[in-house]
Amino acid sequence: MKIRQLLLLAFQSLKTNRLRTLLTVLGIVVGIFSIIVVMTIITMLQNTIENGFQFLSKNTFEIRKWPAIHAGGEDSWEKYRNRKDITLDDFYRFEEMMTEAKTLGAFQGDGGKIIKFGSEETNPNIYCVGVTQGVYSTLNLEIKDGREFRNNEIEYSANVCVLGHFIAEKLFYNVDPIGKIVKMDGKPLKVIGTIKKRPEIFGQSQDNYIVIPITTFQSFYGRRASSVSITVMAYSKDDYSNTIESTIGHMRKIRKIKPGEENDFDIFSNESLIGQVNDITGGVKIGALAVSIIALLAAGVGIMNIMLVTVTERTREIGIRKAVGAKKKNILVQFLFEAVFLCLLGGFIGIGLGIGVGNFVGGFLSANTAIPYDWVFIGMLLCFTVGIIFGTYPAYKAANLDPIEALRYE
Repeated sequence: MKIRQLLLLAFQSLKTNRLRTLLTVLGIVVGIFSIIVVMTIITMLQNTIENGFQFLSKNTFEIRKWPAIHAGGEDSWEKYRNRKDITLDDFYRFEEMMTEAKTLGAFQGDGGKIIKFGSEETNPNIYCVGVTQGVYSTLNLEIKDGREFRNNEIEYSANVCVLGHFIAEKLFYNVDPIGKIVKMDGKPLKVIGTIKKRPEIFGQSQDNYIVIPITTFQSFYGRRASSVSITVMAYSKDDYSNTIESTIGHMRKIRKIKPGEENDFDIFSNESLIGQVNDITGGVKIGALAVSIIALLAAGVGIMNIMLVTVTERTREIGIRKAVGAKKKNILVQFLFEAVFLCLLGGFIGIGLGIGVGNFVGGFLSANTAIPYDWVFIGMLLCFTVGIIFGTYPAYKAANLDPIEALRYE
């Protein structure tokens, strides 16, 4: 039989028993919906996080006292708290030793600042970051207007600043900020530049920061205000791994770590951060897949029962078809096709609902719209597999009915 004929027969059979079809398909819909809605939300979150985590430049990694993502308890956090701070002097020593890198930078920051200009002021959520010259390259700080710091401004702790896009828009709407004086914690700072807008993450701006020379930061808040972070850019992707190895060796020497002792600093990159996020969401994906498979198995049993009832109801029809020349394989394929058709129908509905509801829920988190194409394929493959597995026995039973006995069935 042609596919078109099989599809028509399956559709007519399902249309004849609409309520039964609806109840049968519902189990498949629930199973596929449960996995697609979760995977859609996770995909939206991952895409948003990945876009937001691209703050380090290409072939760049960061050295810091604290881990970028910490999933342990209070006891493990104690270990990081007891580490020595990375100091600006450590960076200067590292800069002298690290000849294998293309660009090096250091930064040190503190949050909760208010920036004022005239009668205008920001909310107390501005992050102040003191930087060396190399940070503009390693942290993707692209100048929109004005210029970067000069070496003498960093050397002599000049009261100059570069504003993030959010602050520039907030305080200087339709006004050129270059050359203007803003105040932070009562200290005047001359604006010499602004930075291009960065992508938002979950609807939150990543541009609410002010950049000052790292020496100026330390003159304001002290040399031990916080641990210094160091950024390292390799010459190329091929040199990246060797650059990390050299960095670890130099940092261990600077921080006097004995052989056999673990590092008292962390190294991470955009890719390692994304990898850690994927590790966290991986468990959720496995859980959602397990729940979905259980739901589909339950739905598959329901489909097999319904198909057995259908075979019984259509016994006489099967006998007539066999009497006019239908072969076993024709009957087998027809009923197997109906089971698969039921599963795929439920799969399509479940996928549509899952993507729609997933994007609706993800919208409340200001996450980017997404369709988990890989899981859509997996979902349809699961539906097809369930249809084959649970449709085989009813189809086999229909194909092996005795035509004479079938014709006598009332």
